[in-house]
Amino acid sequence: MLHSRVIVLLLRAVLIVAGLWLGVILVMSLPGELSDEAPPFRVPAQIALSLVILCVLAVIVCVWRLLTLVQRDRLFSDVSRRWVDVIVWALCIGWAILAGFALAVTTVIYVTPEIRDPGIPMMLFGIVTLSALPALLMIVMRGLLRQATGYRAELEEVI
Repeated sequence: MLHSRVIVLLLRAVLIVAGLWLGVILVMSLPGELSDEAPPFRVPAQIALSLVILCVLAVIVCVWRLLTLVQRDRLFSDVSRRWVDVIVWALCIGWAILAGFALAVTTVIYVTPEIRDPGIPMMLFGIVTLSALPALLMIVMRGLLRQATGYRAELEEVI
């Protein structure tokens, strides 16, 4: 039990640091980085990247709530499945926004002959592909949580 308390404490510390880091990026860094872009691209890029960051912040909040359920030994309950569902939705929405943004940037690059370069589209393809992994993994984990919750309910009936 002590081992899990230390892990939960460390994970909460990392969640706090990650949340603060994303907050700084959202409020201070992102607007400054995009201020050099051409006006037609600045606002859509700001909106898309801000929404993706907000989705990640929602995931951080949900993980925090799940850690609270772990501490209370209530992880295998309907409440935890709802938090996992929110994580899945946030990851899927964030991925869709990121994929749409990457597709738009790639289209602009290939339509504009002066900036036609395969490097940025290939990098964006890798980012979009790798960012699909957490959402897909959480969908699998949601199924495992559903099974484990059912098994726990059956076990409680037997006992």
